[in-house]
Amino acid sequence: MKKSKNVSFKTLNTFVTKVFEGYGVPKKDAVICARVLLESDRRGIESHGVNRFKPIYLDRIKTGILNPVTNFEIVRETKTTAVVDGHDGMGMVIGQRAMAMAIKKAKRYGMGMVAVRNSSHYGIAGYYTSMACEAGCIGITGTNARPSIAPTFGVSNMLGTNPLTFGMPTDEDFDFVLDCATSITQRGRIEYYAKIGEPVPAGQIITRDGNPSTDAGVILDDLTKGISALAPLGGAGEDMGGYKGYGYATVVEILSASLSQANYLQMLTGVSKDGKKEPISLGHFFMAINCEAFLGLESFKKTTGDILRALRASDKAVGQDRIYTAGEKEYYISLERAISGVPINEAVQKEFLALRDELGLKVGLPFK
Repeated sequence: MKKSKNVSFKTLNTFVTKVFEGYGVPKKDAVICARVLLESDRRGIESHGVNRFKPIYLDRIKTGILNPVTNFEIVRETKTTAVVDGHDGMGMVIGQRAMAMAIKKAKRYGMGMVAVRNSSHYGIAGYYTSMACEAGCIGITGTNARPSIAPTFGVSNMLGTNPLTFGMPTDEDFDFVLDCATSITQRGRIEYYAKIGEPVPAGQIITRDGNPSTDAGVILDDLTKGISALAPLGGAGEDMGGYKGYGYATVVEILSASLSQANYLQMLTGVSKDGKKEPISLGHFFMAINCEAFLGLESFKKTTGDILRALRASDKAVGQDRIYTAGEKEYYISLERAISGVPINEAVQKEFLALRDELGLKVGLPFK
């Protein structure tokens, strides 16, 4: 593995915010973008943190397929629902505002849902469900993505990694947050393997010739060319339940596209018919359910906490020290990283230094 250097959140937040501003993102929006991006690193999810800062956001702004200034247009609205057009703006800004709308509706009417079209990569999905938890709501969100998952018995990359994400408030120090793709792995994780020079574990990729593929760089190239695909949760075929991951990925695709009339499946390649790069124009959905509207927030949090504590107290498998519940590991990592900072690998260090020099920033970085 390539050497890493730990950087404090304060330094990273200042640097990332200023770079976003340097690329034309308004200051208020740059703050939101940096917050969402760094929340992923705070939780130890490197696949969606600063490792993707340059390729997923800055390079797309520079290419002209991502608008740094976000136009958040409400297309249709009722008391409990809304449809938003993001006009290919910053997905993190669109996501923050859309979930805030859903929460506001839920606090007044019990439930709220916002569907979004023409958005972009919105970062870590769990950020938005955590917003709902903080407001005393259950949060649900999902997004479609560039096609990369093959359907069961298929080999073409048709569906995105399509996370189906839930957040539920508890009476513990951390909420229950289940944030995972509907594939075994995701493109961001493979990008991370490529940056640190490690192979992708076998069995996560479907190839047309049936041979295993573990070279991260080759896999990324093959995914782009459409000659390899990610396996859905459960793997290829039906023996290990791969049809379940395929089914849930399809649910997310439908909810992300059909409610808002967003793009879907291979409409999301980011490449036009004449081979030119174009906006990916993703669809998202955000739901908030007000716990107080049922039998009260505190009773919900207590019962949820009791369920989670019972799961963790159950009998452990041989050789295992403890059982975790969703969101727990990320919570403990966030406590550690609040002190130690975020490990930045050498490849990203070079990207940061180049960005600093490009924009003439005076932010001090702990590497040369």
